[in-house]
Amino acid sequence: MLTSRPRGTNDIIPGEVEKWQYIEQIIRDVCCRYGYREIRTPIFEHTELFKRGVGETTDIVEKEMYTFTDRGERNITLRPEGTAAVVRAYLENKLYAGPQPVKLYYIGPMFRYDRPQAGRYRQFHQFGVEVLGAHSPGIDAEVMAMAMEVYTRLGLKGLELHINSLGCPECRPKLRESLQEFMGPKLQDYCPTCQDRFERNPLRILDCKNEKCSQLSAGAPTILDCLCDECAVFFHDVKTHLKELGIDYVVDETLVRGLDYYTHTAFEIMAEGIGAQSSVGGGGRYNGLVGQIGEKDIPGIGYALGLERILLTMEQQNVEFPPSWQPDIFIVTASPEAELTVLKLLAKLRGMGYKADKDYNGRSLKAQMKYAGKLNARYAAIIGENELENGTVMIKDMTTGEQKEVADNKVTEVLGGK
Repeated sequence: MLTSRPRGTNDIIPGEVEKWQYIEQIIRDVCCRYGYREIRTPIFEHTELFKRGVGETTDIVEKEMYTFTDRGERNITLRPEGTAAVVRAYLENKLYAGPQPVKLYYIGPMFRYDRPQAGRYRQFHQFGVEVLGAHSPGIDAEVMAMAMEVYTRLGLKGLELHINSLGCPECRPKLRESLQEFMGPKLQDYCPTCQDRFERNPLRILDCKNEKCSQLSAGAPTILDCLCDECAVFFHDVKTHLKELGIDYVVDETLVRGLDYYTHTAFEIMAEGIGAQSSVGGGGRYNGLVGQIGEKDIPGIGYALGLERILLTMEQQNVEFPPSWQPDIFIVTASPEAELTVLKLLAKLRGMGYKADKDYNGRSLKAQMKYAGKLNARYAAIIGENELENGTVMIKDMTTGEQKEVADNKVTEVLGGK
């Protein structure tokens, strides 16, 4: 073989891809009912978009982005997440000039150079939503309710919604000072990355995955200790809306998310037994992001769910998927003279909306019937010399084994009209 797929990537082959289609179908249905419309952005963007939008002190920008110089000497990055690209599209296409808020969703591949592990890949797929143009605890609650509904519709159980507030630019200086006072005396014991972040953004230290750093940060001041009055009221109102919607949640003061643009509400949805990382999705409010990317101060909130992690969780919980593609009918060519008649019947049935197939490899009658069984066809339609002469088709029910001869224009009656 010439080569193999790159490490951290996957082929999604028939038998598996139907599971993805099922998940995507449910996602699109939920989005439609909530009033979210699809947006599709380029798979790569100018690197500066992610440096400014995601944050230069994040793991994504510092360690994980796939960045290269193209033939025009432009610095280009494969998108590591969807929010910054959606905000760029919102501004560039002047969606702010229409009715607000703008509710958008996307489904597509993202790229991060990371150590592959269960549920985490270098090319992975995300479903995400973004709401731009509304600063309301009600829309925060709606976004979280929508994420939980997607999981409920997919049949997942035992999930926990973790929420926190990350405050606003008025709160952050107080938290920054408190964190530096707490971490400063033991800074030399933190990893080099955390030491580098101490002056630039000590909040990022709380997101470090190094076990020793996590232990050193235990008991650190939290943003909830530093919230201004306005942020405290907003977070209280978010929790009130969630209670009214009947959505259980856990206030997690250690939750900071991995991106610099978050303000106010932050949340993650946790699941057990899916590998090294227990989060299956999350997001939050990013009121300052639009201003960082453009020049307009427009509030926003969103979240992203990893499709690989959703699929892994569904398999761990033994959620049943709809059956893979199977033909309603497989047409068996029992003599060479029947080839064109079979072809016409196949085209007619497909045109009427039936899933139909035939043999193209010149198999024997017995081998064709065996092949129809492997495809899990509901019926086999056999056309040979006698059927050609009589203008009939021999129909076999592949479940019961019953056979009957019908006129060639009555095949659809056996299948059930469409």
